[in-house]
Amino acid sequence: VQLQASGGGLVQPGGFLRLSCAASGSILPINIMGWYRQAPGKQREFVARITNGGSTNYADSVKGRFTISRDNAKTTLYLQMNSLKPEDTAVYYCNRVQGWSTYWGQGTLVTVSS
Repeated sequence: VQLQASGGGLVQPGGFLRLSCAASGSILPINIMGWYRQAPGKQREFVARITNGGSTNYADSVKGRFTISRDNAKTTLYLQMNSLKPEDTAVYYCNRVQGWSTYWGQGTLVTVSS
């Protein structure tokens, strides 16, 4: 399974971005996809996840500002990020859990700065 993340960039505080993550390869119908992020000098942390049934979970720090979703084919994952803050600056990684395996994308950098 390959994951290709995109959509990162530089945005001002209060702005918005939409990240995408396209999955390809040996896709299984039962899976969970999610977003994690790693800020400079910090450990990677959970941001949001969505199951193949559509259930979602969010980190407290992004609740009410970020929305995770996926397309009907369940191969493309999105993260709509609104009201961005400087502390949201990080490399964002998508992942996919299916079967006994976890796959990671290459990351996309989000910088929130004026």
